[in-house]
Amino acid sequence: MEKGVKRWLVDTSKWNPTPHDFSSALFVLPQHERSSITRFLRMEDRKQALVSRLLQYALIHEVLGIPYNEIVIKRTFEGKPYLECSKVGVEFPNFNFNVSHHGDHVAIASEPLCLVGVDVVCCIKPEKESVPEFIENFSSYFSSLEWDNIINTGTSDEILVDFYRYWCLKEAFVKAVGSGVAYGVDKVEFHHTNWTNISVKVDGEPLTEWRFWLFKLPERHWVAQL
Repeated sequence: MEKGVKRWLVDTSKWNPTPHDFSSALFVLPQHERSSITRFLRMEDRKQALVSRLLQYALIHEVLGIPYNEIVIKRTFEGKPYLECSKVGVEFPNFNFNVSHHGDHVAIASEPLCLVGVDVVCCIKPEKESVPEFIENFSSYFSSLEWDNIINTGTSDEILVDFYRYWCLKEAFVKAVGSGVAYGVDKVEFHHTNWTNISVKVDGEPLTEWRFWLFKLPERHWVAQL
């Protein structure tokens, strides 16, 4: 990979820390980051948040060589993390990174020049409603073409998987541009050939310079990156 390009993935289900180990890892982070982790009640949520924060600091340290105690990570109004630092230099004129976690996996990606976005989803079956009822709650986030593709894909399980695949791609895109879901994801329309050769149109206009990848992970997880 080109220098500055990183793609890391962690399966947090493989990590079962003791309370001491968890606290030790937590105290690697600055004080203001710790509170964003301990606010979660469930240990699984705390693990995800902790691994997400640790990966961000580790990636910046490895790529840019900045000491951990000098790394300052802030977030845009929409929640996209960014490095507040003057030490990036000409080698990485637009260094940016993105992180995502859902289910058992945490993913992080970085780029020295291009915008980068990543999103992980776990295809969780709804417990209190049917699949059609569940996805109907999100119908306004999809174009008519995407929605037709989803609801006509086959069985309920196949519909759910397609729903999450489209959702994963949309999230990765809006996270890359830093606009959050408020960007208007119904205007972000994805096209594909059996989930390869993935492309996007925004307001009907093809964005030919963007490249997308969608990968299947274990235990009904998917990750999208661009």
